Amino acid sequence: MASSKTRLAGYWLTAPTYFWLGITVLLPLAIMLYFSFLSKMPYGKVEATLTLANYATYFEKDFYHFLTWRSIMLGFHVTAACVVIGYPAALLLARTVRGRWREAILLLIVLPFWSNALIRIFAWTMVLRSNGIVDQAIHAVLPGAPSIGILYTYPAIVVGLVHSFVPYMILTCYISLQAIDSSLIEAGRVLGASNLTIFRRIILPLSLPGLFVGVVLIFVPVVGAFMEPRILGGRQSIMLGTVIEDQFTEVFNWPLGAALSFILLTIVILIFAATYPLLRHRLRLT
Repeated sequence: MASSKTRLAGYWLTAPTYFWLGITVLLPLAIMLYFSFLSKMPYGKVEATLTLANYATYFEKDFYHFLTWRSIMLGFHVTAACVVIGYPAALLLARTVRGRWREAILLLIVLPFWSNALIRIFAWTMVLRSNGIVDQAIHAVLPGAPSIGILYTYPAIVVGLVHSFVPYMILTCYISLQAIDSSLIEAGRVLGASNLTIFRRIILPLSLPGLFVGVVLIFVPVVGAFMEPRILGGRQSIMLGTVIEDQFTEVFNWPLGAALSFILLTIVILIFAATYPLLRHRLRLT
């Protein structure tokens, strides 16, 4: 009886949260899903009919297939760069830095979230362009050095997105690494394990949940990113995310934009559905 009352109390406590998520997440998604099957936007006296033409358009045009592949590769490149940068930084922060230095570094990591994303991206245009801040600093030290301006290129898009999303990787990995019991590491050292073995057999497996959460938090929004590619990419800015944005803001073809959005969402879900069994198997072994 007590357990059932506790369970019922838990349902009542979490009900407002699930209700809020349903209103703010599921309801908008359901509306956009409905729009994706309409022939046109039902404004005024315009009559819209249900159709699959918007989804058929995606499969009929190779242009959308190419942009989908570019967007997915952008997601992989940015996520991989965030893992390479963020995981060692989180490991150093969780296992080496102590006291107020850790708090100060965590504050610096969170600090970009307090500034406007658009301002951050425009700031990168002054850094990455030819004769920009970096170029001027290099030429001041090495006159005659070649320009390293990469603005309006694919690497510029990657740099801007990595800067925007690497804090997610650092924070999620830091939480997992901080939760690892230090006695496990000490036991490994007592048994004669090297630092590499301890990392490979203890630290890395136990921190995989945080690493996976960071990958999800980065890969999903990056695949659909449109602001950073549009500002930093120039001719290289055309991604599926920018095309979807154009359908909503320029062409005003919401049904096609909604259909492209759900196709991209489905592809992302399938990618994670294919990789999740591998992660679950690894966690079971751990």
